[in-house]
Amino acid sequence: MNFGATILDAEGTRLSAEEKAFFRDVNPFGFILFARNIETPDQIRALCDDFRETVGREAPITIDQEGGRVQRLRAPIWREWMPPLAHVEQAGDQAERAMYLRYRLIAHELRALGIDSNCAPMVDVAVSETHDFLKNRCYGYDPETVSKLGRAVAQGMLDGGVLPVLKHIPGHGRATLDSHYDLPHVSADPALLDITDFAPFRALNDLPMGMTAHLVYDEIDSLPATVSPKMMGVIREQMGFEGLIMTDDISMKALKGDLGELSKAAIEAGCDVILHCNGTLEERKQVAEAAGVMGDVAQSRAEAALAARHEPDSIDIEALEAELDRLMGGKVYG
Repeated sequence: MNFGATILDAEGTRLSAEEKAFFRDVNPFGFILFARNIETPDQIRALCDDFRETVGREAPITIDQEGGRVQRLRAPIWREWMPPLAHVEQAGDQAERAMYLRYRLIAHELRALGIDSNCAPMVDVAVSETHDFLKNRCYGYDPETVSKLGRAVAQGMLDGGVLPVLKHIPGHGRATLDSHYDLPHVSADPALLDITDFAPFRALNDLPMGMTAHLVYDEIDSLPATVSPKMMGVIREQMGFEGLIMTDDISMKALKGDLGELSKAAIEAGCDVILHCNGTLEERKQVAEAAGVMGDVAQSRAEAALAARHEPDSIDIEALEAELDRLMGGKVYG
């Protein structure tokens, strides 16, 4: 049986009986964790076990652990990272290795908890006008640097047995609004976008999973990218991305309308999976019903993504920490 075309969350630190029954029924492709789901290592491992037991398989469990403002695992139990852009700037000409080490250490923390995916690398190319919600999460201001560092981030996680999620396809860097609350519009010429914003996604088009951006590229389509067949064509054909595409959170305020209708529109546009976060159980049911079960093409992409998941390589964590300390000149954590 094909997977449900959703990635869903939990309301608390363990699943309720109602949530277990719901997940068992709709068989979501995977799950996502937030700060409200996190207390202790043992509790997180138990919650991950809950998720997987409901669907009877090793479903992928993802999280936003970029470091800086966007990290769900925090001190004092886990490492507290500085924002990615600050990390890159401090590392200087050692940034590629420093980013690899950073995300290899993050992968080690995630796998110890039963988490086997991370919503990174984020290869949006920053510009001077990039909104503050995004700018210090970026890796740089030119597509070559961003592509190189994005590859290092992805490889660090893959080596640690964690599936990367490339975001935000096809590029969020020019947005001057926060898509959690408003719908950004980008008016740049498509030819310019192709050699700047789109370039890192083309360079990393072999990664197993990607996440959409909720914004409008005015010169390409009037619809937000997540629900735009034209933009999905750009992603698949112009960028050559063949992996599984999930939406960014379908409940973000950038998208207006009924959650069920938005979910259907995203699937019809070409997204493979609907990501839904921070909603009630009834809202999750609404999204799952609208998204339905993966078609055969989406199922093949999902299976290919899961096939990229493997056991972590053998490493000396203390040695990696020491190397990162040297590269960063002392200060590593936020």
